[in-house]
Amino acid sequence: MNNVEIIGFVAGTLVAISVLPQVIKSWKTRSTKDVALAWSVINLTGQILWVIYGFYINSYSLVVMSSITLIMNIFMVSLKLKFG
Repeated sequence: MNNVEIIGFVAGTLVAISVLPQVIKSWKTRSTKDVALAWSVINLTGQILWVIYGFYINSYSLVVMSSITLIMNIFMVSLKLKFG
């Protein structure tokens, strides 16, 4: 793994972690009233595109970290739809 891939993993980790506090709060409070559905869907769509792009450019770090963030975004959209 080269330095560029390491930077990719660090950046991806930070982006993935950035979603985590909202997911935890929404799960604990069972409330997503302050989370915009449009934001969640746009973010989810962006993550899907990042995963696809990562495959096209053969970037292991981009695919892995975007996939982790994608899973959290799917969970967030699910919480939004469930708890509204």
